[in-house]
Amino acid sequence: MTTPIPAFFTSETVGQVWRVPYQQRAADAIAYRQTHKTIASHTDTARVCLLAIDVQNTFCQPEFELFVGGRSGVGAVEDTRRLCEFIYRNLGEITEIIPTMDTHNAVQIFHSVFWVNDAGEHPAPMTMISFDEVEQKKWQVNPVIAKDLSYYQSSRQPGDTRPNAAAFAYHYVQELSDRGKYPLTIWPYHSMLGGIGHALVPAFEEACFFHSMVRSHPTRFEIKGDNPLTENYSVLSPEVLADGQGQAIAQKNNRLIQHLLEFDAVIIAGQAKSHCVAWTVSDLLSEIKSRDLDLAKKIYLLEDCTSPVVVPDVVDFTQSANETYQHFEQAGMNIVRSVESLREWPHFLKES
Repeated sequence: MTTPIPAFFTSETVGQVWRVPYQQRAADAIAYRQTHKTIASHTDTARVCLLAIDVQNTFCQPEFELFVGGRSGVGAVEDTRRLCEFIYRNLGEITEIIPTMDTHNAVQIFHSVFWVNDAGEHPAPMTMISFDEVEQKKWQVNPVIAKDLSYYQSSRQPGDTRPNAAAFAYHYVQELSDRGKYPLTIWPYHSMLGGIGHALVPAFEEACFFHSMVRSHPTRFEIKGDNPLTENYSVLSPEVLADGQGQAIAQKNNRLIQHLLEFDAVIIAGQAKSHCVAWTVSDLLSEIKSRDLDLAKKIYLLEDCTSPVVVPDVVDFTQSANETYQHFEQAGMNIVRSVESLREWPHFLKES
């Protein structure tokens, strides 16, 4: 059963940064729960998860570092508006909301300070660093910052004639190339831990808080991307898991994978369709294929609550993102829209 959108929600403020009035929203939630007779999540006989990928200011607010505008130029703002409305209309259906949060520090492998050329210059944002460029030493790990990374201090291999940091960098970009991943991209500094860009979009944060109050169930936050040695588009797995000697530098998020697959339905939205959403869904599909492909039927992708990366006159990932979603659909996942009734979605809770 759908529930009405609360009067306090205004679509005009979705693209703005403001303070959520928690105490007032908690009081609003009590009244809302009583009026609409909404029950606590723990009583749900069919459990539904909303996995919201990186609905953070840095990606979803105009003028922030990596705003995902899509081809329309306002993609992430409209996506977030529809996502908030979807949450409010389906408060009684959504058991748990899991927001992922891209989380970075300055010194990470995809930030400019990590790399230098022979002139001591750092690569500009949006530079693609290829395997050939690292092999030819056009770009090398900044020797100053390498000394501060404990990994390089502790894992030098006997007989390694190159500086240990260089050996890892060589392996890293080769691994990306061999596995058909995106080339290493130097991103603008974004989602910086402790900064305003790292925070959830206020309108979405408010919706999560309200849901937790109405359904008496905590929001489950998932942090990703804070490992300095690897990119982490997917919340389920970093891009590279081991160094050239097979020593682990990161690990899959097996705990979250198992948690997601225990739900009766998993709904996925967020940013960006071409990157973090795509890789998360791809990793989830790989896990499903290794267990039971029939599980794909309980995955629902909100196509109107996500947008691809588009940088005008530079790069447009729209087509590749759409092709990726077609692949997901062919594998058995469901492509749906937020304005549709959940009960009209294919397979939705029909076997629960």
